[in-house]
Amino acid sequence: MVSIATFRKMALSFPETTEQPHFEKTSFRVGKKIFATFNSKNNRVCIKLSEADQDVFAVFDRSVIYPAPNKWGKQGWTLIDLAAVKKQMFTDALTTAYCEVAPPKLAAMVRQNKS
Repeated sequence: MVSIATFRKMALSFPETTEQPHFEKTSFRVGKKIFATFNSKNNRVCIKLSEADQDVFAVFDRSVIYPAPNKWGKQGWTLIDLAAVKKQMFTDALTTAYCEVAPPKLAAMVRQNKS
């Protein structure tokens, strides 16, 4: 399980990340690109992954990490149930999402710090 406070702290720990409203949700961005949104009503996070990464994370448990419905899921948008996901899996998925949209220099810095 990952709390809302933990998710927010993790998302904002990435370089140059900002938190901004996005319709009825809260978004986390690097530059102007969204890498995660939070839906407080459903206690779910939606992250941006490549299709390949989405497949890898969804193999874990499709009831916990799964493609968003319709065309959004086909574009890599992936839903994560915060009440059910393990913290290490969530950390890996969120880091991957950040690196998917971050400028190459920032993504390389995050990957280097992770290893």
